[in-house]
Amino acid sequence: MKKKKSKKNQTYSNLKDQKLGQTKNSAKIVLFVFGIGPIIGIIIFLYSKGFFTSPTI
Repeated sequence: MKKKKSKKNQTYSNLKDQKLGQTKNSAKIVLFVFGIGPIIGIIIFLYSKGFFTSPTI
């Protein structure tokens, strides 16, 4: 015989999936900010110091 899932169990499972989705999205945002942010900062710093300009002889 098949057992039916109770409604309480289904709503908890649905809520858990929703929280997991929010966690994944916030993790992606954090990785993007701390991964790409420093790279952009370094590029701006080097550009301001003249690193990307060609030297004139």
